Amino acid sequence: MLEEVFTGVYTKFKMHFYRQVFKRFENREATLTTVETFCMESIAALGCPTVAEFSAFMNISTPNAAYKISSLVQKGYLEKVRSDEDKREYRLYPTKKYFDYFNISYNYVKTVMNRIEERFSADDINKLEEMLCIINDELMADAAK
Repeated sequence: MLEEVFTGVYTKFKMHFYRQVFKRFENREATLTTVETFCMESIAALGCPTVAEFSAFMNISTPNAAYKISSLVQKGYLEKVRSDEDKREYRLYPTKKYFDYFNISYNYVKTVMNRIEERFSADDINKLEEMLCIINDELMADAAK
């Protein structure tokens, strides 16, 4: 039962995001392909990785990663900044344009959080937060590697 409920919550967040992205296609606002969206979400989650770190995480060749990065830079969703420590490396930074795009998903998270605060007691919310922290930090530590 827990697995089904958890999967349902995760699926609803994804479906909301997809619906909002497709609305943008209708208005010709969305310029990211599906693969580019995955790349951008990964780059943002990795916390401004180097090109090599992004390539390794996505398990793709460096030339393939460079091609994807170049396209994202051209579209204005990503910025490559030369590392101060090692001038041969570049860090990848999502731009404001990307965060405006990403906010479709984040705004819904805020909406759900507001509903949780209205529906549940402070003790229940604290317990949920504690459990989610354990899931994030300990039980899913391998997901961001």
